[in-house]
Amino acid sequence: MKKFALLTVLLSLFISCGDSHTEKTMTVMGKVKGLKKGTLYLQKLPDSTLITIDSLEINGDGSFQFNTEIESPEIFYLYLNKKDNNDINDRITFFGEPDTITINTAWNTFDTNAKVMGSKTHEKFEEYQKVMTRFNTKNLELMNKAFNSETALDSTEIDSIQRLSDRNMQKGYAFAVNFALNNKDSYIAPYIALYEISDANKIYLDSIYSSLSPEVAGSKYGKALKNHLTKLTE
Repeated sequence: MKKFALLTVLLSLFISCGDSHTEKTMTVMGKVKGLKKGTLYLQKLPDSTLITIDSLEINGDGSFQFNTEIESPEIFYLYLNKKDNNDINDRITFFGEPDTITINTAWNTFDTNAKVMGSKTHEKFEEYQKVMTRFNTKNLELMNKAFNSETALDSTEIDSIQRLSDRNMQKGYAFAVNFALNNKDSYIAPYIALYEISDANKIYLDSIYSSLSPEVAGSKYGKALKNHLTKLTE
């Protein structure tokens, strides 16, 4: 009986030691429908250079899984090299976090048809992007009106379009600031401040940082925002 108990303890220790997953492990898994051959890369941008964390050769089955350790939620990329000498529309941007993230898509609509599940921060990211897309689309429409008009526009018309563009951009900035302030418990808040409106008035950036929960303030983007604010005062 004692030998059996000892064997059970040793087996449990062996299993726990063999399990490399921790509370900081992010598992990215899913399927690329219709993909028969290609290479998938899990990437991120630690500073100004995109790096590959892991890669997987696909042969006959579009299923994939990556495991990596992360300190706090941050932006990751799932890049598909279809070996067609075309990098356009082959990279999915998602907000990863220590959990299981499921990404399902199709090979021919890789980034436009992707469904990302399992990340609360990514849900906020999509909510933010959905509104910002409207501002960006409006600005493109105004630019097209100014530069692709069939008839030459006079200075008054050009000034009017410029004012509309400036007003649209101001609304976009205001939305971004308010979205960050209203989501102070989400890791999306310092990300927006850093990568979407880093050139905004320091008062707004200070307000965003001051509103962050302690956990978010201590994250990768929270610390980076603090450093950014410090540089602005130097």
